[in-house]
Amino acid sequence: MKKFSVLTLLYFIVTATAFSQEDIKWLTFEEAAIATNSNPKMILVDVYTDWCGWCKKMDKETFTNPEVIAYVNENFYPVKLHAEKTDRKFSFKGKEYTEASMAKTMRVTSFPNFVIMDATMENITQLPGYREPKPFIDGLDGIVKRFSK
Repeated sequence: MKKFSVLTLLYFIVTATAFSQEDIKWLTFEEAAIATNSNPKMILVDVYTDWCGWCKKMDKETFTNPEVIAYVNENFYPVKLHAEKTDRKFSFKGKEYTEASMAKTMRVTSFPNFVIMDATMENITQLPGYREPKPFIDGLDGIVKRFSK
């Protein structure tokens, strides 16, 4: 009976932890622009498409990793940008864009692609392709250290 109680308690702790796992706080492009105006921080733009298998793998495996979630939420305003979406328009630096036209403006030609912007929303660099959690954090960390004050 004691064994059953301990196993039951352990099950509930593991289940509660799994369901309480925080997610990356994805923003729209315009939400990130507003946020960085009031509290400057770098922007991580995940440029993806619906048909991209590697994009789905990033969402399923890398963006659910607790270390990736914590690192991205702490150091960036993360943005999801659908590279083929043309139905939603937004203004940025005096021009009107769709997600698709912004992806083209950023010169993204492969997916997934991660555009890193500084706090003034100027493009710094791109990290193209699928990345497992540790290499993804390492790549982002190198950029943060290089371009932070």
